[in-house]
This record gives sequence, structure tokens and C-alpha cells, in this order.
Amino acid sequence: MRIALYLRVSTDKQETENQAVELREFAAKQGWKVVGEYCDYESGSKSDRAEFQRMFADASKRRFDLVLFWALDRLSREGVLETLQHLNRLESYGIAYRSFTEQYFDSCGVFRDVIISVAATLAKQERIKRSERTKAGLAIARARGKTLGRPKTLTATPRDVRRLRASGNSFRVTARKLGISLRSVQRLAVS
Repeated sequence: MRIALYLRVSTDKQETENQAVELREFAAKQGWKVVGEYCDYESGSKSDRAEFQRMFADASKRRFDLVLFWALDRLSREGVLETLQHLNRLESYGIAYRSFTEQYFDSCGVFRDVIISVAATLAKQERIKRSERTKAGLAIARARGKTLGRPKTLTATPRDVRRLRASGNSFRVTARKLGISLRSVQRLAVS
């Protein structure tokens, strides 16, 4: 059987390799051939993920027979309706799906959609809880006077550049002292 792996983590600071290793080993034990891997580094709260869409495009062309993913919440955290629509879409292409950590989906029979609905609801709720906890943590940090976000860049003016250059500093030294790029100093020098 030809299979595709779908891997997802919420940010590019996380790794999918743990999922990939386990899924590849599982596929090998089943005698399945991995013909594609699709990996997204973003939230599962929306379906406009690039690799997710590419997986569906390839599924529509029957480039594989089954999609294997770590868990249902790796496939989608959008909620019940959307998750079921994604799974039904795969089935409409003749593509099966399997959750590595939730193999009980395979033995649920007529109740499979109900069990998947509960799992999809829990995945969406976990996404909402994480968002609420993050927002609460940021609010507490702000209340304590913590500055959030990117550090503010120092803004240099043409006057600053002229003053340092008049003191005998090279463009490179001026850039270092002002904390800006050499190109920015050169641009400000002619302003």
C-alpha cells in the first residue's frame, strides 16, 4: 500500500521529526511504502496550510492510498464539522486515513464518526484553552510592566550620521555606534 504521512506542529520552533520517525517505523512494520510526506509548521486551526492543501491535491490525483497522521489534532483543530469534512473529502477520493495514536478509530464501526466528533471537539477546545492561557499570561506580563514584542530599533537621523562623520568616524564605525547597517548610514549621509 502506498501511503502519505501528514505531520504538523504549531510553530517552526518545534520539530516534526519525532512524529516522522514513529510513523515511518509503523509504516515499515505494516509493509507500507511511504510515497510522500507533508509537513506544516503552523496552527491546525485553519485549513489553508500549504502542505495540508498539497496533500489534498495529491490525494485527489490518487498518488497514495492512505494518509497516516500522528493524532487527529495533528490533522485539524478546526472543530467537528471541518474535521469530518476533511476526512470525508479523503474518502471521496478513495483515500483511507489512519491515526497512529488513536487506532481505536478503526474498530469503532458505525460509531466512528461519533468518536471522531468527540476527539475533534476536544482538540478544538484544547486550542481555545491554550489561546486563553497565552492571552492571560501576556496580560499579566503587561500589568507587571514587561515590554512585549520585538525590541524597538534605534532610529538614527541624518543629523546623527553627520555629527559622527564630522568627528572623523568612518561609515562602518558610525553604523556600529548607531546600531544600524552600513547601508543605512550611507543612505542617511546623503539625506
